[in-house]
Amino acid sequence: MNNRSDRNAGLLAFSRKLIVTGNAKDCIADYQSLVDTVTDRETMQVIDQLLQEDIPFEKVKANIGKLLNVFYKSLKSHVWEKPGEGHFLYCLMLENRAVEKVMEEMKQEIKTFSRTEKPDFERLKTLVSSLKKYELHYIKKENILFPYIENTFPQYRCLQLMWSFHDDFRRLLKTIDGMLNEKHLEPARLNKALGDLFFVVLPIIFREEQILYPVAYQSIPAKVWNDMSLQSAEIGWCYIEPPQIQNTNPERSGQNSNETDGAVDLGTGYLTPSQLILLFENLPVDITFVDENDEVCYFSGTKHRIFPRSKAIIGRKVQNCHPRESVHVVNDIVDAFRNGTRDHADFRIQMKGRFIHIRYFALRDDQGNYRGTIEVSQDVTEIRALQGEQRLLDWNNPI
Repeated sequence: MNNRSDRNAGLLAFSRKLIVTGNAKDCIADYQSLVDTVTDRETMQVIDQLLQEDIPFEKVKANIGKLLNVFYKSLKSHVWEKPGEGHFLYCLMLENRAVEKVMEEMKQEIKTFSRTEKPDFERLKTLVSSLKKYELHYIKKENILFPYIENTFPQYRCLQLMWSFHDDFRRLLKTIDGMLNEKHLEPARLNKALGDLFFVVLPIIFREEQILYPVAYQSIPAKVWNDMSLQSAEIGWCYIEPPQIQNTNPERSGQNSNETDGAVDLGTGYLTPSQLILLFENLPVDITFVDENDEVCYFSGTKHRIFPRSKAIIGRKVQNCHPRESVHVVNDIVDAFRNGTRDHADFRIQMKGRFIHIRYFALRDDQGNYRGTIEVSQDVTEIRALQGEQRLLDWNNPI
């Protein structure tokens, strides 16, 4: 099968059978030539098609590892022209090399405590703490790389799967961290959780570097990679020194003396764009605005955001800004706002020892037409602890 459409049809038929049944040994011989030559782009395209079919997402997720194991030899043998030092993808791969070293140290530590009657888990605790830094790697992918891929490669839905595996990493790390702080630790449970963690992290690295990154490097215009690196600086890098990035399109300073006109009529006053930026960036809340077409239009650039955001999400469908498992909640809120049955929704979560209040408000024009949704998030940890009154200025107790 050399014809592109024939190849796609064959790969899709084989992949569908494997995903649905969990076993394709009886038919692999019929598709051997395709399996032996499958490319990164074809892999993303086939997974995209599977996710659009009437196959439960969890079934695709459960068996995707088997499919990629079949494709492994062909994908592994492909040598792609990797970007040079300092490139966004180059730095992501450096993070992978670093986390592989952490995982190898964990592997050796697991072997050690498995042979000991009274193991000391302090070294393992240190390694797990180090592994927490790796979440920055996934955050950069979710908030910067994924939006650019969605805009340049139409068959991008495999990103939903990858994000779901990111969340598995987060859940497992939280579970392991909890186990290591238990008074009576069960080594067997810990061993199982650590094994699961390895089977999440290492396959993701392969899928990044042999499927996702090559396709991204070919698809995303060269001129935007530098901007992606600049956005990454706002999120942070893990294990590596931040690359030296030149800002080729610096934003105008709020002190620009030429900005004397262009004040915006806000109904109750006039503010220049620079004043608006100062206002929104100094509010004690994080704000994100999604328009009536479900596209992200704005987020406030506060210094200490509760949830990471990057400029890459501007214009992105809000559904793509969340992991697959929570998209139904997003749709429920937006649908209720759009049809007028609800005007706000509230959530409270605890995150990294802080108490976070998240509120969503429907925005409507003077005629009552739905014009979008605003998300307002606030760290209310200190506010919840307030008691009594404070009517006098006290610089030593500002809250």
